[in-house]
Amino acid sequence: MRVIRGKSGTNQEGTSAHNRRVMIDALRLNGKLSRADLARASGLTKQAVSNIIDDLEQDGLVVSLAAVRNGRGQPSTPYRLVPEGAFAIGLQIDRHITRVIAVNLIGTVLVRAEANLPPGGPANGARVILDLIQRVRTELAGIAEHSEQRLVGLCVAMPGPFGLATANDDQWMVDDQWMMAAWQNFPLLETLAAGTGLEVALQNDAAACATAERMVGAAHGVDHAVCLYVGYGIGAGLILNGELYAGGSGNAGEIGMALLPPTAQRPKQSSFEHRASLASLYQHLNADPADPGLHDRLNTLVSNDDPAVASWIGTAADELRWGVQLIETIFDPQTVILCSSAPEALTRRIYDAIHPLLPSIANRPGRALPRLQLGMTDPWSVALGAAAEPISRAFDPRFSAILKTRANAAG
Repeated sequence: MRVIRGKSGTNQEGTSAHNRRVMIDALRLNGKLSRADLARASGLTKQAVSNIIDDLEQDGLVVSLAAVRNGRGQPSTPYRLVPEGAFAIGLQIDRHITRVIAVNLIGTVLVRAEANLPPGGPANGARVILDLIQRVRTELAGIAEHSEQRLVGLCVAMPGPFGLATANDDQWMVDDQWMMAAWQNFPLLETLAAGTGLEVALQNDAAACATAERMVGAAHGVDHAVCLYVGYGIGAGLILNGELYAGGSGNAGEIGMALLPPTAQRPKQSSFEHRASLASLYQHLNADPADPGLHDRLNTLVSNDDPAVASWIGTAADELRWGVQLIETIFDPQTVILCSSAPEALTRRIYDAIHPLLPSIANRPGRALPRLQLGMTDPWSVALGAAAEPISRAFDPRFSAILKTRANAAG
């Protein structure tokens, strides 16, 4: 019998919205399924599945395909998601550049655009961002009919952590160089909501990468995964029980802030990201992170086996190897996914240098997935994850919401 991936629905009252999400999630994971397949995957009755599929079809989210005959039984009708059933916008704000992406219901990138951020912080950058979003929406409307009516939201991704006071302490936080404090203190979500008319959410860049990996990458269909993101800083996007875990203040996974003890090479205590992030590489190379040619320059240095880059990779890999072991010990994921905004050639060198991994509880027989695998290495992956977030928010099962519903009913 075919193995069908999906989450459990519930036949209790008051959970129809959850069951709709379960159907959509199963179709996203499996591509196409019949009503009988959906009932088997979700544990719902065939009648409940039929009612939900009829509603989803009427709403333009699901479409039936040609009937398929399997053996001697009655032919079955498979269903699939309608890509044009929903659209979302993702925004990345980095230190010197902003990127905007539009995706459809299944995560296909339809439009993307980028712009340099002007000096002066959000006072000048907000207008550039709003203009870029409008440009992407206009282009999307030109290629996807009714896209404006089916836009489910906007998410902005930027470096965290959020809600912390900056500090003049080079052993931990280094004011705006690491935290983009001016943007964090700016009423960004309110400005975006007022300027776009959309519901707006916020993620850190590591969480955005995890969202992208969950929708279309290495974490697709994986219930427990951690994305170790090596960008200007370092973060971990946590996928626990099939849902992105943000923590009490949205700062879960800020592993880059972990303090490491002094070493012979580094006599002062310093944070993880000060030792293994791309910012540390830029400092090592005396490179300007605002240089538009930096990506190509790094590619050239890696391909030429530049000794300065090689020495940094060796040092960073030692720290990242420890990071993987820590993640495995604390979260027990099915896999750790290494993601980065660095060129693929550089990220692959880092990935190779991290091996062999340290012993951990993850080193056990019968693993279905590798302990560490390479994920997205595209500079656009953060914006893609930001665009995937409104789709996830609107259509993915949320078991926490079910628990809240049941608690309210019991009260």
